[in-house]
Amino acid sequence: MEKDQMPRSRRSVLRIAAACVGAATVAPLFSTEWTRTPNRPEAPVAAADPKAAGGPASAGGPQGAAGPQAAGPQASARVTNASAYRLQPMTAFGSNPLTRAVTPVRKEPFLNMPALGRSMVLTFDDGPDPRYTPDVLKILRKHDVRAMFFVCGGMAADHQDLLREIADDGHVVGNHTWSHPLVPKLSKSRIRDELGSTSEIVEKILGSPPLWYRAPYGAWNKRSFEIGAELGMEPLAWTIDTLDWREPGTGEIVSRVLDGAEPGAVVLSHDAGGDRSQSVAALRRYLPALLRSGYRITVPLR
Repeated sequence: MEKDQMPRSRRSVLRIAAACVGAATVAPLFSTEWTRTPNRPEAPVAAADPKAAGGPASAGGPQGAAGPQAAGPQASARVTNASAYRLQPMTAFGSNPLTRAVTPVRKEPFLNMPALGRSMVLTFDDGPDPRYTPDVLKILRKHDVRAMFFVCGGMAADHQDLLREIADDGHVVGNHTWSHPLVPKLSKSRIRDELGSTSEIVEKILGSPPLWYRAPYGAWNKRSFEIGAELGMEPLAWTIDTLDWREPGTGEIVSRVLDGAEPGAVVLSHDAGGDRSQSVAALRRYLPALLRSGYRITVPLR
């Protein structure tokens, strides 16, 4: 399936530089029920036991991770208290209500990071996967850069040491739901289960919950924005889609990244959900090219 695109028939307050929150707006994507993250938006204005952790029940069977025939993370037993998990405003400085920092309910996801200057953000969805994530981490480590990993709860539960390695390297771990469903097709309680269970397993493993989330297929709706905010997370989409789930060839993935490179750009890639050998090979080529071009590869401040 199109991993983070709609099918054809388809962190607290934002903690990057304050200017980003105050000044950055994104292209209008929100409609009454659906928000679709486009391929290339219009130019925007300036240690847990996985069995104990469980996960939400799947609404229509597990979703594939990266292509119509690719098997995605499996949903496990439903967590009865997932709906209530962390559904309270986050506080920045104790209990003083005057200093409470409540995550706002967005009407569209952030597409880019314009306040970061000549910087770009690399993101990887669907993992962690022991076949490809370790190689992605090695490449990022070699160039001493940080990235964002939007993980599926089922994969995080199954590969806890790998999730810890991601965090130990200084990368940002985001929430990509438990089983990669099509969110607008879910009830409100199911969306809470998918996002809440993933935040729960990440917090149990790493000691803190995700502060960012991304909707599978780039399919957002009003309920997902509301529940994400209740869980203290900000939504992040992308401006450069590598379309690596299609396995178009390493050179094509490299070209898409380099051709789309611009200050504040967010790159969508995958480290799981299918054969990601092209994604790894492309990263090995385009990352040093971006650095030679003067781009900083960074992540939002936590």
